[in-house]
Amino acid sequence: MIVLSLAEIAAVVGGRLHRAEGSATVTGSVEFDTRELGAGGLYVALPGARVDGHDLAAAAVEAGAVAVLAAREVDAPAIVVPPLAEGHAYERAFVLASDTDGSGAAVLVALAKLARHVVERLAADGLTVVGVTGSSGKTSTKDLIAQLLEPLGPTVAPPGSFNNELGHPWTALRADAATRYLVLEMSARGIGHIASAATVTPPKIGVVLNVGSAHASEFGSREVTAKAKGELVEALPADGAAILNFDDPLVAAMADRTKARVVGVGESPNARVRAVDVTLDEQARASFRLVTPDGEAEVRLPLFGEHHVGNALAAAAVALELGTSVADVAARLSAVQRRSDRRMEVSTRADGVVVLNDSYNANPESVRAGLKTLASMGRDRRTWAVLGEMAELGDESVRAHDEIGRLAVRLNISRLIVIGERAAAMHHGAQHEGSWGEESVLVPDVEAATALLHDQLRAGDLVLVKASKSAALWRVADAVLAEAPLAGGQQAPAQERSNGGDA
Repeated sequence: MIVLSLAEIAAVVGGRLHRAEGSATVTGSVEFDTRELGAGGLYVALPGARVDGHDLAAAAVEAGAVAVLAAREVDAPAIVVPPLAEGHAYERAFVLASDTDGSGAAVLVALAKLARHVVERLAADGLTVVGVTGSSGKTSTKDLIAQLLEPLGPTVAPPGSFNNELGHPWTALRADAATRYLVLEMSARGIGHIASAATVTPPKIGVVLNVGSAHASEFGSREVTAKAKGELVEALPADGAAILNFDDPLVAAMADRTKARVVGVGESPNARVRAVDVTLDEQARASFRLVTPDGEAEVRLPLFGEHHVGNALAAAAVALELGTSVADVAARLSAVQRRSDRRMEVSTRADGVVVLNDSYNANPESVRAGLKTLASMGRDRRTWAVLGEMAELGDESVRAHDEIGRLAVRLNISRLIVIGERAAAMHHGAQHEGSWGEESVLVPDVEAATALLHDQLRAGDLVLVKASKSAALWRVADAVLAEAPLAGGQQAPAQERSNGGDA
């Protein structure tokens, strides 16, 4: 964060100083976890499932915090913010049930005000904010954009999918005077959420990837989802750029909703930044020719799955807007790495069993992409799809799960393991599509799926694990990988911060 005095922060958030000198300055990071605090930091006190952050105020100061951003007086220097006014509209998705008095929401509103102030100050000095939204692919695309922009200047992006009411301002406050690019996911659970996030971090460039059926129980239809996603391009300035996936009609139609310049991406001939001659190698890694008005170049993505082509085009368009040459974009795309865990994370055991851990989250579009990747990679080997519930699909749930089961059959997946009654329609769909017998099995829980794999996996098999985050199916992937050493010195990934997978 930029250096601010406690008096300045109090004025920005509408709080008052408590046991604190207004001239004291915050020179470190803003943290909600006392373990992450260092000298000169600001501690954000939030209610938690087990501990109220206000009770850790003294410990935070001992860890180096200059003060605490709090909703009530604490035993430490603090900026105390007022309670929210009656009727104050605020999405409280992050604040847990323990926030019975609204203190968490009040602190998060203050944090958002602080982030807005900092970003506006930095934007005046040349910071460019890039917002990314879509029903799927936000995190992967955010990671790609960050990797393409880092050679241009210091870049800040959230870890994993930390994009909720806490993660969004927290990430923005990682930017400092040296930061040139701030890349953010813009997520939503309803109308107005992206518009609200855009007021905290006003974007100069907005990327809309797709409109799918994620969170259908909350949006109600793809048309309503498109209305919510389009709030990003509506927030762009006239001198900004809207990067729109022209392969998705609902996204392409957003061109009429922005005053910014529109840059279409995709395989559509109408796209300004296009991929042509897309091919996949034996590990489902895509190659294509990047075609732009400023030239062409060959790209060989090192990522698994054809769905990354669209993500790469969106990232390319952002980098091109910010002055990167076509040749450099192609070279950097060909050298990118997967940065966020449990997203098509490929690990190989010493016996040749390959696990595709894509268990972070799931919706019908991303599961279809995962199955196609599994089929492409497993042409000459036995393939397993271990799938769980795709949550928050509302009235579309049974139909969507049924269609996934049928797709597994049509793609000639060898074995399907469906976990839990909420995903049972996948199993039934597979049986009806292909008159499968033991090729598809419905099991009650992760333990049963793990036991079945333990008994039946053979050397060289390929296993896809995917479900909504609530199913925690990474436990299956972890168990399979723990049964034998990993090949080539691979290591298990570190944990990441996330918010549960907003749409």
